[in-house]
Amino acid sequence: MKVGLVLGAGGVLGGAWLTGGLHALAHETDWDPGSADFIVGTSAGSMVGTLIAAGVPPWFMVAHSKGESFDGLVGRDGRPASEADRAAGAVFRLHRGLPGIGPGSLRMALTALSNPLRHTPLQHMAGWLPAGLVSTDSLKEIVHRVAPDRWIEHPNLWTVACDYGTGRRVPFGRADAPIAHIADAVAASCAIPGFYRPVRIGSRRYVDGGICSASNLDLLAGRGLDLVICLNPLSSRESRLSPNPLDLAGKVSRDANGRRLGHEARKVRAYGTEVVLIQPQADDLAAMGRNLMSPDRRDLVIRTAERTVAEQLRAAGVRERLEGLPEGEAHRVRRPAGPPSEWPAITPVARRAA
Repeated sequence: MKVGLVLGAGGVLGGAWLTGGLHALAHETDWDPGSADFIVGTSAGSMVGTLIAAGVPPWFMVAHSKGESFDGLVGRDGRPASEADRAAGAVFRLHRGLPGIGPGSLRMALTALSNPLRHTPLQHMAGWLPAGLVSTDSLKEIVHRVAPDRWIEHPNLWTVACDYGTGRRVPFGRADAPIAHIADAVAASCAIPGFYRPVRIGSRRYVDGGICSASNLDLLAGRGLDLVICLNPLSSRESRLSPNPLDLAGKVSRDANGRRLGHEARKVRAYGTEVVLIQPQADDLAAMGRNLMSPDRRDLVIRTAERTVAEQLRAAGVRERLEGLPEGEAHRVRRPAGPPSEWPAITPVARRAA
């Protein structure tokens, strides 16, 4: 079975939901998400996708986020794994340099106005926002620890960003995309306009790929895959209404993302590929709250996603579509028994010290 994995955007807490969801996926199916033939990640999904493509098992990400330490495990950069950031990059420091004045990308703003129907509402808005003041260095640091080389040794890892001049989406890692270091590509994919500083790669600037699409699922249409599994934090089938204006705005956004997700799924299915869509449930939305960039709820969101995603995977019709998934290596699917000194090496990201 040839499998694609799509991980959508969602900020800090969307990344936490993806972490818990992938842990549930591995546990329920005995499949290693990092073994997918294609991994497409957008924004938070690009960070999580890069970690699993580099060999970090979902169970390890969950344990690390909870504060556990594993004596003897080091990253590819040689530093102890226990010293790695546990907030998934939610360390916000100001960018060194003068703040920008006026629209962050007037060209992008005018390009969107010239052809409004071919651009998303976020693409129309992003160019007018001032360039963000928060540095992406903390995001790059996480990637450097697991991938000090230019790119991950994965056949098809794509991290989706948006060209800050043209508004076009760019799947870094694909053959026709500009050459980039994986840390820069992930930072670009996560660079929320107006919040993070745009990331310069070559002669161009890039921002969050989520302004083009929260999932970018349609990038896998016609790739000869048997199954695509998509976890999308920014959409939901939950229809509960709330009188709070912020909750109403969140619902409108999720509904719009859901409609686009459905459209993209139909494009993939048109090529004979099965698609499984996993989205946040009511309990997930309650756990995440209104501020998706807050690190305070990460553990709660992870625990909730482990349960709600497992329930979705057990649903009638879904489990049958997942039955053909190849069984992964045991130590990548579940936490090994015994002390870390007795574990198989979880290379290339975390390995036993000599």
